[in-house]
Amino acid sequence: MAIFSAEAIEEATSIRRQLHSFPELKFEEFSTSDLVAEFLQRYGYALRRNVAGTGIVATLDTGRAGPVIGFRADMDALPIQEETNLPYASTIDGKMHACGHDGHTATLLLAARKLAEDHSQLNGQIKLLFQPAEEVGKGAAQMIEEGALDGVEKVFGYHNRPGYALGHVITKAGSAMGGNTLYEVKISGKGGHASRPDLAIDPIFVGAGIIQSLQSVISRRLSPLDAGVVTVTQFNGGTAGNIIPGQASMVINTRDGSPEAAEIIDRELRKVIAHVCEAHGAQCEINRTLRIPSLVNSVAETELVVETAHELFGKDNTSQMHQMPTMGAEDFAFYLEKRPGSFFFVGNGEDSAYLHHPLYNFRDEILPVAAGMFVGIARKLLINQ
Repeated sequence: MAIFSAEAIEEATSIRRQLHSFPELKFEEFSTSDLVAEFLQRYGYALRRNVAGTGIVATLDTGRAGPVIGFRADMDALPIQEETNLPYASTIDGKMHACGHDGHTATLLLAARKLAEDHSQLNGQIKLLFQPAEEVGKGAAQMIEEGALDGVEKVFGYHNRPGYALGHVITKAGSAMGGNTLYEVKISGKGGHASRPDLAIDPIFVGAGIIQSLQSVISRRLSPLDAGVVTVTQFNGGTAGNIIPGQASMVINTRDGSPEAAEIIDRELRKVIAHVCEAHGAQCEINRTLRIPSLVNSVAETELVVETAHELFGKDNTSQMHQMPTMGAEDFAFYLEKRPGSFFFVGNGEDSAYLHHPLYNFRDEILPVAAGMFVGIARKLLINQ
């Protein structure tokens, strides 16, 4: 089913490649925001700019009573050196669109153009959320705090997925992406000479015990029917080869497959750290520095996504998964905590480099598929009978 003109797809492809050439990191998406604003103004959208710094909330009001639905695209790039050698590769050293947010932004612009052209056939309002700083898990929460979801009744978003057939639409009701939490742990012992550990309280030894014991959180405290990961990603302590330091620190990254699993992991992790420190006479301080909830899709809205994909692209080009496809985190989860909605995936090709890899590239062929999903969802919810 042809939804977009060849000219509209060509324009979206050109925009995507322009964005790819000039990537901008979290909360620095100034040029991207300007490009998005200029495009949307041409098609009659009312804009609210500088939301969460560089974000945009764009509203298409049909002038007729009806639901208010939201679609979201993320805009930020990553601090990675690109190695693709593409003609439109990043022109900025150390920065690239290695996750496809250039494609997500171009996708929503393609959909925005079509929705504006067809607004006379729709009721209600459409709000487009162009969000900064997804990669650090802070953009969505700040957008919400500054009113991006005001009036919105349902919200939808998507992400490209390397490893799946090009243009294949993938959905899952319930938990569809993992939650992500970061902890900073400070262990305070008693410094001393390496030759007399009996006179010291060695925080490195205590930390090693914590690292070992933390693995029991998943294997012995979390149900095997749920999902979770605990990983120590940093461990720092000591400044000399013959001195037991007084302090050591570590960073712990946890992943969870559900809000319930997150509660268990948090509670048991804190218990383990406290018990190990107490057993050795050390003091510990635990600070949670980041929390992105697990992404939980509403059942009814996910069924709507499946129905839309079947009608537009056929059942052979759609998969409804029953297992969580990834433990990677996505801050779209914050929107879904506030409103019913669904976050789906579109295959970026089985031969695609994976996300956050220096050889990754968003495939332009999926632009009309993902944008078509947004248009199809809007038509189903807002069609003027």
